[in-house]
Amino acid sequence: MRIRQWLTLMYTGKQERKKAEMKRIALFEKPLEETPLVPLSGSYGNNCFYIKRDDLIPFSFGGNKARKAAEFYKEIKNSDTDVIMTYGSNSSNHCRIIANMAAAMGLSCHIISPQENREILYNTKLVEQFGAVIETCPVNKVSETIESRIRAYEIEGKNPYFITGGGHGNPGTESYVKAYQEIESWEKENGIYFDYIFHASGTGATQAGLVCGQLLSLLNREEIQTASIEKKAVFSSKKGERADKNARTQIVGISIAREENRGREVVKDSIRDYLGEKFDTLYKEEALVFTDRYRLGGYGQYNNEVKSVIDNIMLQDGIPMDTTYVGKAFWGMRKFLEDKRVEGKKVLFIHTGGTPLFFDNLKIQG
Repeated sequence: MRIRQWLTLMYTGKQERKKAEMKRIALFEKPLEETPLVPLSGSYGNNCFYIKRDDLIPFSFGGNKARKAAEFYKEIKNSDTDVIMTYGSNSSNHCRIIANMAAAMGLSCHIISPQENREILYNTKLVEQFGAVIETCPVNKVSETIESRIRAYEIEGKNPYFITGGGHGNPGTESYVKAYQEIESWEKENGIYFDYIFHASGTGATQAGLVCGQLLSLLNREEIQTASIEKKAVFSSKKGERADKNARTQIVGISIAREENRGREVVKDSIRDYLGEKFDTLYKEEALVFTDRYRLGGYGQYNNEVKSVIDNIMLQDGIPMDTTYVGKAFWGMRKFLEDKRVEGKKVLFIHTGGTPLFFDNLKIQG
């Protein structure tokens, strides 16, 4: 046997052993079950409000980061990864879930975090409990620190798998293409169609996935209509179908951090990356609605109105929200609808998680 063939076999055998040693997460071994989508009982404005409870995904307090983790899990379990790396702040839901996933898989986890704000929050404590290494650096040195740490691991002979902050990237986008399909399935089953879908928009993959899901659905609908017309089919409005087949739900991302120009650019780039060659044909600027009018100065900033909204939804519907992400976005949704004088519409809000942060807020109030 030639030396090169022998080395290839040795390397392949090492990879297979690593895969075999990697622990499996039963929940992520099959498609996630659809999360509850229910009407809200409280009075939140002159519209009919529904909520999709992604915070109830049964892994590490759930949320959009758990959806995304399920997609990254598929790639990692089929690799020879030794250590999972990512980036996030001390309040990051993403870092909590990635650290939890790594621990459950028996892998090391290394998190790069900005040193500017090191308040110990419940997410921070959980990340530490899961055994992750937290390396801090100045926020303007993040990219440099990530690159040097990856090189250091590779020099040690390890194989790091880096996940961009917030679960940004095609696996994260894919997770919310699937979430959009869940929403469409619910609409058809219940004969109720949403005029608006709102969510907290941060790193962009959640909004990119929802928009991609909608664009691909519209393409599929157009192809079905074209095929039916060619067969001279007669269309009628049946239960489970939209009365107006050209109607489009408006997906609105409420920015919790980024200013509008940058936020739109990042989401649009993610849409382009995911759609690939289909982007030029499918993408329409009106499909991407991203507003920074309710960011209140940036990440982690909130006011008494946000706190009041969080208190009210807990009181009236028993749903926990936080001031950094979901509660701020829910408040922003209400302000958006008021500012646009939208009334009598069916509105869906996606709860993207962050329950540990709810308890941080209780601690501050106490």
